[in-house]
Amino acid sequence: MRVPRTAWVAVLLVLAALALLRASGDPLPRLGNGLARTPPMGWNDYNAYGLDVTEDLIRATADRMVATGLRDAGYVYVTIDDAWMAPARDSRGDLRADPVRFPHGIAALADYVHARGLKLGIYEDAGVRTCGGLPGSLGHERQDAAAFAAWGVDYVKYDNCYAGPGCGQTSCEGGDEASARERYAAMRDALAATGRPIVFSLCSWGADRVWAWGAGYGNLWRTTPDIAPTFASLLAVFHATVGLSGYAGPGGWNDPDMLEVGNGMSATEDRAELSLWAAMAAPLIAGADLTAAAPQTLADLANRDVIAVDQDPLGRPARLVSSSGGLDVLTRPLAGGDTAVVLFNETGAAATIGWDPGPGRYTVRDLWTGTTSGSTGRIGATVPAHGAVMFRVVRRV
Repeated sequence: MRVPRTAWVAVLLVLAALALLRASGDPLPRLGNGLARTPPMGWNDYNAYGLDVTEDLIRATADRMVATGLRDAGYVYVTIDDAWMAPARDSRGDLRADPVRFPHGIAALADYVHARGLKLGIYEDAGVRTCGGLPGSLGHERQDAAAFAAWGVDYVKYDNCYAGPGCGQTSCEGGDEASARERYAAMRDALAATGRPIVFSLCSWGADRVWAWGAGYGNLWRTTPDIAPTFASLLAVFHATVGLSGYAGPGGWNDPDMLEVGNGMSATEDRAELSLWAAMAAPLIAGADLTAAAPQTLADLANRDVIAVDQDPLGRPARLVSSSGGLDVLTRPLAGGDTAVVLFNETGAAATIGWDPGPGRYTVRDLWTGTTSGSTGRIGATVPAHGAVMFRVVRRV
């Protein structure tokens, strides 16, 4: 069949428009559920506890988030990761909470969390099993989504193990892009059909270039495999994510995984992670044991100036504007005309890093020390090894 020339012209115009959107940094069309207009903030148990999650732990953490001020700082999602469910579905094929770990069930736990002004997140998998070997949602999407909604769940983290038919005995991790899209679309549509506002987190690890298609499927999408509490892992995740800024924006975010702040890195590295995640407009999902977290960990997580950058309503993630010898400069445009600047030292020795904002007069606020100064030229700082300095730069008339 011969395609009319006018049809080809229309296609080319659409492709050109999409290219302009990408080049300008404006986000492509989003999921459209009206949620996650700024990156989600909260806590998840996996980094600190692995598969050892219990009802008592979730309750204690929710209480701690209120008592420490983390809830009021914006950390509102309390997410139960893998291993909350019983080893098998019931006779009707429904998911059940593990009767030992969660004796009162998920609905009662949701009520407890909601009563404290927080929201409940839960974990499932797009394959036949979760990564921990428990029942996955493949083929049960409508049934499971309806259960989540009935229980009062506000956030679903959807993993990608045992991904597809024939994967019952091996992990078949990830699957190809077409398979991933089909499986994630099934749960996306099932959640939408419940009528309950539920943030949808695609935990697809980046192997299928999820950032290129995730905006139409979820509110956030993992860009890398799991992070670990080491500077080497932090650095690898940063490098894999920082170049993807053109795909993220209000309603859909690149997710470089949960924060390792408080899990064994140095205080300098913890602040570097928070600075980089905030600059990249990443979800801020704490992963430490908050019931035993050090005061410095809690203070760093609750830094309202850094959080304000992460949650900036313009929703434009930072771009890497210079990088030489492991010395990086990231800039992020903010609502109202301000600019967030991160000077990041990847190396093992302290180094001076600078950025030229161009002609004019500026007020420069260091978001970690709280000090403010004026500038009419190059902005710089001596940055410790594995550290980052974060500024908010305000142009003065």
